[in-house]
This record gives sequence, structure tokens and C-alpha cells, in this order.
Amino acid sequence: MNDTPFILWFNEIGIKDIPLVGGKNASLGEMYRHLTEKGVMVPNGFAITADAYKYLLKEAGIEQAIRDALEGLDTHDIADLGERGGKVRNIILNGKFPEDLEKAIKDSYSMMERIYGRDIDVAVRSSATAEDLPDASFAGQQESYLNIRGPEQLLDACHRCFASLFTNRAISYRQDKGFGHFDVYLSIVIQKMVRSDSSCSGVIFTIDTESGFENVVYITGSWGLGENIVQGAVNPDEFYVFKPALKKGYSPVVSKRLGLKQKKMIYTSDPREPVKNVTTSDEERNHFILSDDELVTLAKWSCIIEDHYGKPMDIEWAKDGDGNKVGSGGLFILQARPETVHSQKDKNFMETYRLKETGEVLASGKAVGAKISQGKVNIIEDASKILEFKEGEVLVTDMTDPDWEPIMKIASAIVTNRGGRTCHAAIISRELGITCIVGTEDGTEKIATGQDVTVSCAEGEEGRIYNGLLDFEVQRIDFSEVPKTKTHIMMNVGIPEQAFTQGQIPNEGVGLARLEFIINSHIGIHPLALLNYAELKERAASDQEIAKVIEAIDAKTVAYDDKTRFFVDTLAQGVATIAAGFYPNDVIVRLSDFKSNEYANLIGGHLYEPVESNPMIGWRGASRYYTEAFEPAFALECEALKKVRNEMGLMNVKVMVPFCRTVEEGKKVIEVMKKHGLVQGENGLEVYVMCEIPSNVILADQFAEVFDGFSIGSNDLTQLTLGLDRDSELVSHIYDERNEAVKRLVRQVIETAKKAKCKIGICGQAPSDFPDFAAFLVECGIDSMSLTPDTAVKTRLIVAEKEKELGIK
Repeated sequence: MNDTPFILWFNEIGIKDIPLVGGKNASLGEMYRHLTEKGVMVPNGFAITADAYKYLLKEAGIEQAIRDALEGLDTHDIADLGERGGKVRNIILNGKFPEDLEKAIKDSYSMMERIYGRDIDVAVRSSATAEDLPDASFAGQQESYLNIRGPEQLLDACHRCFASLFTNRAISYRQDKGFGHFDVYLSIVIQKMVRSDSSCSGVIFTIDTESGFENVVYITGSWGLGENIVQGAVNPDEFYVFKPALKKGYSPVVSKRLGLKQKKMIYTSDPREPVKNVTTSDEERNHFILSDDELVTLAKWSCIIEDHYGKPMDIEWAKDGDGNKVGSGGLFILQARPETVHSQKDKNFMETYRLKETGEVLASGKAVGAKISQGKVNIIEDASKILEFKEGEVLVTDMTDPDWEPIMKIASAIVTNRGGRTCHAAIISRELGITCIVGTEDGTEKIATGQDVTVSCAEGEEGRIYNGLLDFEVQRIDFSEVPKTKTHIMMNVGIPEQAFTQGQIPNEGVGLARLEFIINSHIGIHPLALLNYAELKERAASDQEIAKVIEAIDAKTVAYDDKTRFFVDTLAQGVATIAAGFYPNDVIVRLSDFKSNEYANLIGGHLYEPVESNPMIGWRGASRYYTEAFEPAFALECEALKKVRNEMGLMNVKVMVPFCRTVEEGKKVIEVMKKHGLVQGENGLEVYVMCEIPSNVILADQFAEVFDGFSIGSNDLTQLTLGLDRDSELVSHIYDERNEAVKRLVRQVIETAKKAKCKIGICGQAPSDFPDFAAFLVECGIDSMSLTPDTAVKTRLIVAEKEKELGIK
């Protein structure tokens, strides 16, 4: 008989009990005891302790046999690892369960039946005593068993769970991390199942998994039980919630991405195969799994968990579809463990990778991390082929699971058809520091074994696999060497997916956030086509061209019945992501500045745009916003920006009006913004104007009475001062922002703005490209320079040197 307990309920254990019940159980007990009172819903259950595992080894007399089987093992010899792992698992499975341990497990299950009903469904999960240490995630090393019912099925699952301490990947992982095989013991989680088979489930990180940005909660999810997400079998929905605004009571869901959600795992009535995968319906694939209110609830719980543990966390959640909805909307937290990658990084340094050339894109998917790697492709179709993989090759496959880890750690890069950023391939790649692209859908078809490729995760959210070995560079920034300057160094940002990384470069905010990339790449539809969707749909019955427009709109807006909401929400999320990445610094958002030919290229755009002989100086910028033909479209922009500030709580967003030809035009824009809910001065809203037309300089004193600040657009100002088309190669040799005529105008407008006590900066390309122009701006006393992110640190050093020379402090 054993003197130590075999069973401990969640309300009896806490985080200090890892040696007794393992990391997963200890964390569940900690949350159940301390966080349920704060509203975090955690399903009840009990732990089968590590002492029970030790007792099994002792009473069955199998410990020495296990040691003998592992003696002299080389985990890099994959065939030997497989043979020895199988032998150890069979030793444990053939070891008889002691009767008193069997009785303790059955009695505890009976107690759960008294709470929840006869043959209650439970999850049986491993909880290793070295699990979830700061630098080792142990993700997926042992097995989990779902929808287990009845005492006999439970005992069988527990026996298999104990044996899974010696899966091939667990043996390899422990040895690589420096753990002895008898330094780690196994406890088992027995937890009431949440019926997410009839709803949804997923994974949460309280940090951005790619950039390490700590101000967001990253939520992923799919229909059905959560194993498919962890395994990377589906491409899930993805969401970001901004923590600082969340804690102020706002609803800051700053990003929503619809995943394919190809299948879902559900219950069966077969005890031999208690769960199965089925194909999801079109309706399930085309709708988000959670409402904004549910996302906010999960984000709040995640922040409570993170605050309790005092570190970034990796959390699993589920929504019950069968009625367990006590105060939570059916939401539950299934487990929480420390995040093990970014929390260990030195935040005083940043490495940035940059391609120096481009090439043929073979396939693309979701980027994991921000590195670039190269090598020869080896397509591995299943685990039986992993012996064919050689060190330094690029692993291309449908999806990975923990059995693949022995070859993942020797790969130069990993590419999968399926999976999201919280799947197995992504988690292990981050931990190993390997370049990885998941969810390509057809990577195994588009890429060939033996092909030389460059795998790039350095171009934003989309990762690309290029044909050939492209030239690239790596820059290392030491933040401790970056000086402070009186001149604010801001950035020009247009791609939301890069904001969380770029915002970590020393900066004083965003001097130019462009809407054009968001509208072009994320929306892709002319706003008037969305506003007139019903009318166009009627016309589509008799007009083939219009029918194609409707088909394209429907494909992009599949999750939206109200097509204008698609525009507002998508634009708001793009702006909010940039504003979150640079919070609390100012983010100056320039209102849309497409020319008519650029607007015409959007879906349906040709139906609403004129053909102009010189669009560069035609119907663009401010002149559009107040006209009857375009004002309804501009109203959607205003609504999106209003949502970012008032609903999401990102009050650091300011607005900037482009190409404002006259003072009267500026006043009209201010009025039309007010009409649509963007009121200058309300909740600190500042409205700036681009200074990019000579009239803006000449009448700067009058523009200063209308606007809160100027931002010099040196590109257009140079073009219009010198009277040339900057897109024309014939006169491109004359185009130079450093021309004395341009510099005089720049100096003049800075002096005028200073007299008017009006803020003035520059967001044009000149100071990014020309160090002498940056120095000239410091001499003129400019307040801020907004630069391309790759030149921000370099230019700051130039500015600091010039300020020192001028005695500016």
C-alpha cells in the first residue's frame, strides 16, 4: 500500500505542486482555486499524481527494464529511436496496474459521475513534472484522450497516457533539453469535457507569437474539439485584442481573419474511436467562430491569468455547445502554461532580415517569425519517410505532429499545407528558431523535391517561398546604442501586419499611416460598389460585366451580409492594428489619397471613376471628400476611424487631410468630417494637413487657423514646385527634393508654423533617402521626421549628431 496520495482534486493543488502533479495539473488547480472567483471558468477535475506513476513502475517491476531499453540511445538515429521507444511503451502497457491505484481512479471517477451524471465524458491528458518550464514547452510530447466514458475506458486511457511519457518525440525532446528520463515523471489530468464538438475551441497567447509584442491577446479557434488546431490540421480563425484599451473598458478587437476551418473533430458513440473528424459546412467556413463580445470575454480572462502568473501565457479555451453556460456564455479555459519563446528573448536587441532581390513566388502562407532561410526542398509525405530527410534541407509537408520533431530540429526551414500560427509546426519552429510558413494549402504541389528555394518570413504576415537562392541581409539593432533626440523620429507605416514589429524600433509614433494599402490589399473593392451592392445585384441579372463584379464582391465579403460593414470593419482593423503597435504614441492617419486611375482598379471601380488625362493633379485627396459623388464613400472612412477611437479606445489616432488645395477646401473637409462623427477637438482629436502643394506653403498662416498641424509631403511638393511628373522617366533626372527651390519652401513653412505655434513635421521620402536633407531639417527646427522603418535608427543617429553640433538639447 502507498502512503502518498494517488488522487488530488483541482481545489487541493496549486502552482507549487508541479513536482507532485506536473505543470498542467498544477496550473489548472491554481486557476480553479484562485481565478474562478474572478469570473474565469475552469472545468473541474482531478489529478492522478506523479507518485501514482512511480508506484506503477515499482509495483509492476519495470523501471530497470526501461533503463536497459534506453541505454546508449542516440536520438539522432531515428530508426534506433523508434525501435527503443516502441519497446519502452510496450513494457509500460504490459505492466499491471496495482489494484489500489485502480480503485482510487475508479472512486474518483464515481465522484465526478455524482456531480455531472452517469458515464460522464472526461479528457485524459498528460501532465509531466518538467512540463512548461521557462525555456521548454514540452508541447504535445505525450498523448491526450478525449470523450472517455466509464471506469474501464478511463483506466485504459490512463495506462496509455503513462506509456506516452516515452513517445519517440518525448524521449528525443527530453534528451535534447538535458533532462534525464527518470528526472521527469508523469501525472495525469482527468477533466470534465467541454462540449466544443458542437461549438468551437482554440488557443490563446497573451503576446504576439511572431513579434513578441506584449500589448495584444492573440486568439485562434476553429469549430469542434481543439486537437485539430494544436496539431495544425486546420487553418483557424485569428483575432487580436488590444490589452491597454481592453483594461479601460473598450471593445478593442483590432484584427479578425477568417480561416478555412476545413474540418472539425466531434464525438462518436464508438468507445474504440471516441472522436472523429468531419468536413465543415460552407456556412461554418464562411463565418467567424466567435462574436466580438465573446472575444472580449476570452481576452479579459487571458489578462487575468497573465496578471496572476506575472508572465506571458499560452492558454487553451473551449466553448460548450450543449448548455453548460453558467455566467460565461459557454466559454471555458482548459489549461494555461507559460509562453516559452519570446519571454526568454533579450529585448535590447532586434534582428531584421531583408531580401535584397525578388524572384518567382512558388507558394505562400502564414509567416511564423521574421527570418529568411534557404536550402534544398525535401517533401516528406508521412512520418514513415522521415529517415530520408537530411540536415539543412527545407522540410515541406502537409502538416507535422510531435513525431516529426527529430527532423524538424535539423531543417533549415519548414513549410506546411495546413495549420495556423498556434499549430504544432509553428510552436516548435519558434522554439527552435527555424523559419516556418504554415497554411500554404498547396505547397507540396507547387514545390518540388530537390529544388533550391528561399523561404522568407520577413515581408509581413504573408510568408513566401521563392524559387532559387535569393540574396538577403541581416541587420542587428542594439537599442541601448540608439540616442534620444529632441526632434521626434516617427515612421511611415502602411502595412498593418508589420506594425507590432516596427513599433518596437525606438520611435515617437507614426507620422504617416497610409490607408491605401489596407483598402487595396485587405478590402480590394471600391466603396461605392459596396454602398450600391443591392442595385448592382439587380443589374447583374442582365449584365454579365456587373455579374462578375457581384461575384468578386461576394467572394471577398462572404462573412458579411451588410457589405458596407466589411469596408468599415476591415479599414478600422487595419488602422487599429497600426495604432496598437505604436500606442501610446501618436499615429497620424492620412485619409485616402487614391487617384482616379487607382480607384478604378478596385473591384467595381471602373463603374464610378472618371478617366482623367492627368490623375496626379486631378480628382484626389480633399477634393473628393465633400463632393456629392464621393461623400457617401468618405463617410465609410469616417465611420471606420470613429470606430477605432470611440469603440476600440485608440485615442492616439489623429487624422491628416491630403492634397488640400485651398483654405476653403480645408474648411469644407472639417465640416464633412464633423457631419459624419469625426469632430476636431472632441476627445482630443487633432486634424493635420499635408503640406505638399505650393499653396500650402504660401498660405500656411491661414491653413494653420484651420488645422492642428502640418506634415510636409516632399514628394508631391518637389513635383509641383519644379513642374514635373515624378513618374516620367524623361524628366526624372531633374527631380530632387534637395533642389534649392524646394528647400526654401520647406524652410518657409517651418518658420510660418513655428510663428503660429502649430506642429510641423515631414513624412516625405527625402530625409529617409538623404542624410544631408535630414540635417537640413534639424537646422530649420522641424518638430518631427517620419521615416521608412528601415532608416529610422540610421537617421536618428544623424539627427542626434546634428543636434549636438547645434547645441540643441
